[in-house]
Amino acid sequence: MSIEQLAETARAMVAPGKGIIAIDESNSTIAKRFEAVGIPNTEENRRAYRELLLTTPKLNEHISGAILFDETIRQSTKDGVPFTKVMMDNGIIPGIKVDKGTHPLAGFPGEVVTEGLDGLRDRLKEYAKLGAKFAKWRAVITISEDAPSSACIDANAHALARYAALCQECGLVPMVEPEVLMDGDHDIETCYEVTEVTLRALFDALYQFNVMLEGTILKASMVVSGKDCAEQASVDEVAESTVMCLKSAVPAILPGIVFLSGGQSDEDATAHLNAMNQMGPLPWPLSFSYGRAMQSAALKLWSQDLVGNFAKAQDTVYARARDNGMAALGKWEG
Repeated sequence: MSIEQLAETARAMVAPGKGIIAIDESNSTIAKRFEAVGIPNTEENRRAYRELLLTTPKLNEHISGAILFDETIRQSTKDGVPFTKVMMDNGIIPGIKVDKGTHPLAGFPGEVVTEGLDGLRDRLKEYAKLGAKFAKWRAVITISEDAPSSACIDANAHALARYAALCQECGLVPMVEPEVLMDGDHDIETCYEVTEVTLRALFDALYQFNVMLEGTILKASMVVSGKDCAEQASVDEVAESTVMCLKSAVPAILPGIVFLSGGQSDEDATAHLNAMNQMGPLPWPLSFSYGRAMQSAALKLWSQDLVGNFAKAQDTVYARARDNGMAALGKWEG
């Protein structure tokens, strides 16, 4: 695939007022979500839940793409239509999570590095055949007294860059996700510093590995106070700090940035995105790639009656998509 085609897909992923729904939870993660609401973690329940999300009526008004898990990209609706076909028919771009999760970084207690580069080229080729148009790889950066180390930041930036280069070689748009965790009692200034250093390391590595930025999407964490910080930053502070940090570290040629919700409440994630998009012209579209913040209300509703509440749960998914789609335009009214 040419860089023009990659760039076209990347732009479509951040079309005005549209974002990405992340439904790429691993089976162990979805097990925890299901357990919390009393749903047995069976393959059929996972399939039915993903069908609920992907077949939500009018979803494509505010959702441009969805990140799937390996199991999901191979599944079909109960009527036997492959999920990727349902998505493409509705103008929703199929994406796939390709990393193998985080593992302890040897020599650096408490820090992790994401694995999954071995055999990735062949897996990407298969996913492209299955209908994927973009992929996602998540790195995790922790803030504590001793972390992050520059070794951890560099190891994760290097892995993200190698993954991104392989994606583009296989005709997939890489979504690079360096998540700075909210866990901890650090203040917003500390989060700013760590996020800026992480982003600079990432774009330096992408440059070294000849990754074409015009065919790449950044999935970023917002600059927020640590979850346990006594002083929580206001919506405007989060918006201003995040935009300033991105402007200082992210090249303007990037087609767009989508945010992860990262444990924020549904409302906070939407309010922060909305405030950023009210700040006047920005170098790139700012949108969303939310998982929990898009699904938690729907999952709770569906768990009460898997058949009877199917359509009601879909209404909730649509409402969350609409709220975040409006926030991506700076027009959410709360």
